[in-house]
Amino acid sequence: MGKIFILEDEDSIRELLETLFDMEGYNVISTSTIKEFNTMNQVHEVDLYLLDIRLPDGSGIDVCNNLKNNTQTSHIPVVMMSAHAKVYDIESYCRADAFVAKPFDLDTMLATVFECMADI
Repeated sequence: MGKIFILEDEDSIRELLETLFDMEGYNVISTSTIKEFNTMNQVHEVDLYLLDIRLPDGSGIDVCNNLKNNTQTSHIPVVMMSAHAKVYDIESYCRADAFVAKPFDLDTMLATVFECMADI
């Protein structure tokens, strides 16, 4: 299907997403910090980024902006997720392709990712 890179600091949420997307046939890469993300992102080609906003070492919004401002990654869909932000907050701070509020419904998450990946 495709390769998804998950940046999520909550172990339980990250593991749930890894399992969910693995069961759906996606290849999954994941990490919990922006530092690890930046290192790993240099060696992996992915089809979609799934980013949490509040991270221990920074903001997923900054990561989204960096990805969308980089000519090598600007075409790759970015899905933001957060329990603390709303879709209008995200739209005003970064050019994410979609937003999923936490706690999320698994079917909604799958549908959002599938829709974003269908456009590529």
